[in-house]
Amino acid sequence: MDRNTFNRMLDPFKRKLCGMAARAVVRLVSDGVRMQALQLGLLDGELADGVERFQNYGLTSHPHPGAEAAVIFLGADRGHGVAIAVDDRRYRLVSLKPGEVALYTDEGDVIHLMRDRRIKVSTLHLEVEAQEDVTMTTKRFGVTASEGVTFSTPAFTARGAGGGAASARFEGALHTTGDLTTDADAKAGAVSLRAHTHPETNGAATLPPIGG
Repeated sequence: MDRNTFNRMLDPFKRKLCGMAARAVVRLVSDGVRMQALQLGLLDGELADGVERFQNYGLTSHPHPGAEAAVIFLGADRGHGVAIAVDDRRYRLVSLKPGEVALYTDEGDVIHLMRDRRIKVSTLHLEVEAQEDVTMTTKRFGVTASEGVTFSTPAFTARGAGGGAASARFEGALHTTGDLTTDADAKAGAVSLRAHTHPETNGAATLPPIGG
C-alpha cells in the first residue's frame, strides 16, 4: 500500500478528529433548565442549538450573547455537542497577580481574593441573609458610613472581652427618644449623677440624690 492510498484511508478519521472540538460564539442561553443549554454559532455559519453547558459544581453563571465557548462533540457527532468552557473577554478582570482569584460581573461587581490573605468586595448593594445567626470574630472591626448607620432590632447588647464590662465611646451628640437606664453611675463632665451635691443658701452642701 502506497502512502497516498494510506492517507486517503485516514482522511475520514482526520476529519472526525478535527471536528471533535471547536470554538463557538454564544447566541442564546436557556437558564431555566437543570442543565444550562446554549445556542452556539460555529464556523462557516453553522448553528448548534441545545448544547449543554457543563459547569463546576457550586458555581454557575449566565453568560451574555457574544461570549465565547469551547465545545467538544462526543463521538465526533456534530449533533451532540457539550460546552466545556465559556469566557467573555469583554468583561474579564485582568492584571491579577499570580495566585489571585476573582469572581466578577459585566457590571463591575467583584469579589477579589488578593495576595497576603486579603479579600476585597466591590459592589453598589451588599445583602447578607442568614435566617439564624451571623458570627464575626476579629481583633478590630471598623465601619465607615458617609451618610448613616441604622440598626433595626428589638434588642442590642454590647459586652466587653471575656464577658466583662464593655467600654463604648461616642464622639458627637447622642440622642434617644426613650428612657436611658444605667445600673451604675452617670457623669456629665466631672459631675456624678449619683454623688453630686448642690450648695445651700447658708453655704452648706446638700446631701447626694436619694437612691444614689
